[in-house]
Amino acid sequence: MKLDILILAAHPDDAELGCAGTIAKYTRMGKKAGVIDLTRGELGTRGTAGLRTEEAAAAAEILGLSVRENMDFPDGFFENNRENQLALIKKIRQYQPDIILANAPHDRHPDHGRGGSLAYDAYFLSGLRKIETELEGKPQEAWRPGLFLHYIQDRMLRPDILVDISEVIQVKEAAIRAFKSQFHSPDYASNEPETYISRPAFMEAIMGRSAEWGKTLGTAYAEGFVSPRLLGVKDLFSLL
Repeated sequence: MKLDILILAAHPDDAELGCAGTIAKYTRMGKKAGVIDLTRGELGTRGTAGLRTEEAAAAAEILGLSVRENMDFPDGFFENNRENQLALIKKIRQYQPDIILANAPHDRHPDHGRGGSLAYDAYFLSGLRKIETELEGKPQEAWRPGLFLHYIQDRMLRPDILVDISEVIQVKEAAIRAFKSQFHSPDYASNEPETYISRPAFMEAIMGRSAEWGKTLGTAYAEGFVSPRLLGVKDLFSLL
């Protein structure tokens, strides 16, 4: 299956926090999107790896994903190394996306920056034909998507580009709230300790940031992305 957009995420819920609105915007236009989580988030203070897998499946349904997979890299300890780069190269070549969205280049959680770096390196290397990979015993063709962007999760990075998500902001919130073990939810009964992201104020901050970026764009809500290269247009009037 060819995907239009492939989202790479260090943990289940990273994609939802950073770009669920953008995912929903395009799946509702008929585009095919998929998420590949690098880890199960098994080191998280709240919930379990199994529960987070169930939550990720629920979020995938809300977002209309065509694919959701997990690489089963070790949470907190995966590396940006040759082995993991090759594993992601195989996935990029398998799905041949036109766009890749990945974790921010740096963030308060070290897995995010490392995941973003790993994703970018795999994206670049995937286009080199002398790197040979196979899928089900058959050689894969080199493939480099036309656009790579980092979504912004927690730290207030300055985005290089904003995407209007006003029409799907409720979908974004629903996808995030599918992770009941991680974020504030009256439906999740647990004796686990409160965390930075499980407090009600965290969700308010996420929605508030989308509103602030929307204001900048002249819409109600937006999501921001960082580009590793300069972005350009052929016609300034396309920005109006």
